[in-house]
Amino acid sequence: MNTTHHSLIKAAYGQKVDRVPVWLMRQAGRILPQYRAIRNKLSGFKELIKTPELAAQVTIQPVDELGVDAAIIFSDILVVPEAMGLNYNLVEQKGPSFPSTIETREDIDKLKVLQHDEDCPYVGQAISLTKQELNGRVPLIGFAGAPWTIFAYMIEGTGSKAFARARKFLYQQPVLSHQLLSKITASTINYLRAQVDHGASIIQLFDSWAGILPPDQYRTFGLSYIERICSAFPDVPVIVFPKGAYYARQELAEVDCRVVSIDWNMDPRETRDLLGDVKTLQGNLDPALLYAERSEVQAATKSMIEAFGRKRYIANLGHGVYPDTPLDNVKAFVDAVKEYG
Repeated sequence: MNTTHHSLIKAAYGQKVDRVPVWLMRQAGRILPQYRAIRNKLSGFKELIKTPELAAQVTIQPVDELGVDAAIIFSDILVVPEAMGLNYNLVEQKGPSFPSTIETREDIDKLKVLQHDEDCPYVGQAISLTKQELNGRVPLIGFAGAPWTIFAYMIEGTGSKAFARARKFLYQQPVLSHQLLSKITASTINYLRAQVDHGASIIQLFDSWAGILPPDQYRTFGLSYIERICSAFPDVPVIVFPKGAYYARQELAEVDCRVVSIDWNMDPRETRDLLGDVKTLQGNLDPALLYAERSEVQAATKSMIEAFGRKRYIANLGHGVYPDTPLDNVKAFVDAVKEYG
């Protein structure tokens, strides 16, 4: 079903909207009791991801509970390296862990390029089911991790504050780094194309670890691969979220994406000045602010919208909503956006 009339899609294309659209990163998750009820019955997080019926159900929960203007498919960015041949485990309260990591050319050669639906069919199936159940109420967002972020996990083997091993690899093995990034990029394009073919109306690239690279490294090993992905999708809007890469904002004006999402440490007015009027902006309330009093959440949300302006803007947080955030405050944020103006 066509969703181009929805406010989120119209805002992504820079078209006039009646009000600012709103959704939240990680809106489907532990903030919702409905999610916890499903999750507690399963053996692990990956079981939920790989069960299309349950993934679809969890994807739709925040649309019903919060009244957000988009659903985002319930999945994980590490689906891609697993489909390429590098398995991972998700350790409760600790995050991802890879039993094996990429160290040599031979390791890279062993990796396959993910092929459309063949290597992780459950994601496409979940999108098709979700699309059917949504029945055009809101658009469905597909997503993937940006190549540098996926590279960082594949080299490091786990989450990290500095990703020292991954950054060391960039400096010591630049040729192999480009080889691996190219393979990740090709896989990501195929993966996102499958999502679009199954019904995703807009896609987001999460570059969660963009900000740990210096500008020249991010330009070489980050932005250049993001540009390849964005250029492969002229048919749907692409959102790029380069968390922490404040220095790259002006360069993102030249990247072939429709939307740039910014984190809570980036000033909206400054960002608008840097990017000009060629991009829609998304963000950027501090997720921790949702722990404050309801009245403070409402006031901060209003101030945020005024800083961005209503034109070419999608309201969101500056990162994913934290798992223990009070549900009533999440609703207060969404309602404050919808009531603005």
